[in-house]
Amino acid sequence: MFDRIAELALRRARLVLTLTVVAVVAMAALGFGAFGKLLSGGFDDPASPSSRAQALIEKEFGGESNLLLLVRAEDGGLGSPAAERAGRQLTGELAGEPGVSRVVSHWDSGGPALLSEDGASALVAAHVEGDDTAVGDRTAQLKERYTGDRGAVSVLAGGPAAVGDDVSTQVAKDLAVAEAIAVPVTLVLLVLAFGSVLAALLPLVIGVIAVFGTFAELFVLGSLTEVSVFAINLTTALGLGLGIDYALLLVSRFREQLAAGAEVPDALRVTVRTAGRTIAFSAATVIAALAALLVFPPFFLRSFAYAGIGVVAIAAVSALLVVPALLAVLGRRVAAGRLPGAKRGADSPFWGRLAATVMRRPALTALPVLAVLLLAASPLLGVTFGTPDERVLPPDAQSRQVSETLDREFPQGDRDAIRVVTTGPVERQALGRYARELAALPGVARVSASSGTYTDGAARPAGPAETALGRPGAQQLAVVHELEPKSDGAQDLVRAVRAVRAPAGTEALVGGEDARLVDSKRAIGDRLPLAVGLVAVTTFVLLFLFTGSVVQPLRALLLNALSLAAAMGAMVWVFQDGHLSSVLGFTPTPVDTSMTVLLFCIAFGLSMDYEVFLTSRIKELRDADPAADPAVSVTLGLARTGRIVSMAAGLLAVSFFAFGTGDVSFIQMFGLGSGLAIIVDAVAVRGVLVPAAMRLLGRHAWYAPAPLRRFHSRFGLAEAGAERPAAGTRPLTGVRTG
Repeated sequence: MFDRIAELALRRARLVLTLTVVAVVAMAALGFGAFGKLLSGGFDDPASPSSRAQALIEKEFGGESNLLLLVRAEDGGLGSPAAERAGRQLTGELAGEPGVSRVVSHWDSGGPALLSEDGASALVAAHVEGDDTAVGDRTAQLKERYTGDRGAVSVLAGGPAAVGDDVSTQVAKDLAVAEAIAVPVTLVLLVLAFGSVLAALLPLVIGVIAVFGTFAELFVLGSLTEVSVFAINLTTALGLGLGIDYALLLVSRFREQLAAGAEVPDALRVTVRTAGRTIAFSAATVIAALAALLVFPPFFLRSFAYAGIGVVAIAAVSALLVVPALLAVLGRRVAAGRLPGAKRGADSPFWGRLAATVMRRPALTALPVLAVLLLAASPLLGVTFGTPDERVLPPDAQSRQVSETLDREFPQGDRDAIRVVTTGPVERQALGRYARELAALPGVARVSASSGTYTDGAARPAGPAETALGRPGAQQLAVVHELEPKSDGAQDLVRAVRAVRAPAGTEALVGGEDARLVDSKRAIGDRLPLAVGLVAVTTFVLLFLFTGSVVQPLRALLLNALSLAAAMGAMVWVFQDGHLSSVLGFTPTPVDTSMTVLLFCIAFGLSMDYEVFLTSRIKELRDADPAADPAVSVTLGLARTGRIVSMAAGLLAVSFFAFGTGDVSFIQMFGLGSGLAIIVDAVAVRGVLVPAAMRLLGRHAWYAPAPLRRFHSRFGLAEAGAERPAAGTRPLTGVRTG
């Protein structure tokens, strides 16, 4: 297959490039429509009890208040005639908005929960109708229309709908800033890495194709199923990064062959046969890791699988087809625009000497690295998981200011109550018994139902607010507690509420923020063993087909898991424990469950990317002389790929680190965690731990039982021939293996 690709590039290069231009224009035209198809939200399992409870409350009770307008008087206090008129006018106008229902305010209900304890602020509560995207769009319009200075009062928007809008808006701004940083920095680094302006542009071409192609894919998928708008973030970072990785490998190998004296056609054939095979296996391992995201119920995570699989496949295919065509056209001109004093060869004596040092003293050099990685991973022992809330936003975000004001100045009321809704009608006496059982649970302050308000051992008649909790087809109960929201105690209370037997003939669905957290952790935790198992098995099979060894896949899985644990432990130390919070400008919170899974899959896949880069070259050298000392192939393999891997990792890390400049903390964690995992893997694992492990394993590193060796010889994808240095190749100097 790879020989045919090379011949196609040599004979039909201009046709391939012409068709590529047409395809890119078509993909760009289609892809820009993706932004109108993608959805916000998607963090919850739609089949979970809390999601079903929310849908039932929406249907039977008109939904809960998800938009809160915080009103403050400019002069004279809220009791002034001007503030009174402004508050009533605001309430009336909001109630007349399409898609807005259940509008209540301090001025029409007089409820104490809607007035601050000092009387300086008041609330207007409303329910914005629709799915997550419709709520987001309407909320953005309402904020623009109603917030800010309104004469006698000033208004800020808060509540879940406003938090979601602020997060989406801030992430879009952060993405623009990240791209503005990553693209020029990457271009400069590419020029410095290649020493040639023209050669540096080739990887960017593949990155652009991958991004536009994935946008087109997301447009199609977004027309058929739910796809999160946050998939755009991964598309840009991974598309640019992997496009650079794959093109960098091809261009470097091509220039290496030219520098060794090969003619352009021969250099291109060797490049596609060797580097092309590496890219195909590398893409397969990354896709295997990202495909594991498909097993999770929230479409937020599945969307990253859609985007990630698409961008990896498109980057690999375009690299294998477009870069060879470009190299065939450019030939030796690929080095045009060379910077003065730029390095010509691909070999790196530094990486060769490092490998040789490690191979001579494997235990002495590997143990300190292992100790540092294990120390970095140790914060994982104290990790706690949560879901995003207003604290992921910067302090000046409107919705966060409103939330903090509510906690500080307003009576608690039932804002953090656990919501219980029955799936059918309940007789009044049975409802009372059920409410009393709930009120008797440890930690419950009171339970409000249409039959009354219940505390442990006492009850009082229902008022207008409680009566509204009853409907002919369902009953709603508010379980009010004094526990810290999203704490372990609050989550235990959710489980205790669910353990209470529901009234006969109905199912009691438990919702609210605490229940959403419990269900989110369960949805991911229940599927996590399956996802990890799929990643491990598919990776093992692919690496076995690639290497013919059962030891190499095990070694790769173990070392990659170690580097990933170190990166994730560092993120716990930073974002949960709060270290560097003053520098990065975030509020410490429990680690976001979804982002942790995403970070695992992305970082693991990219680690395998560099594993394949290095292992493929070591295997080429070993196959060229199977009788030679294994240390030679490892040392020369790292010498000839160390520079490429470190450059590729550095360039890809730039794309992810750029997200660290944002103001949404879970995006910061994802970007910094992914970038750190890439750097740790490329430097500590590829530079030290892999050579040490290969030395300690010796020839056993390539072991496979006889039946599997026969299987690999028949079904494994092997090179069409071992690496044969072109005429004029000089041995690497400055490297000793023993």
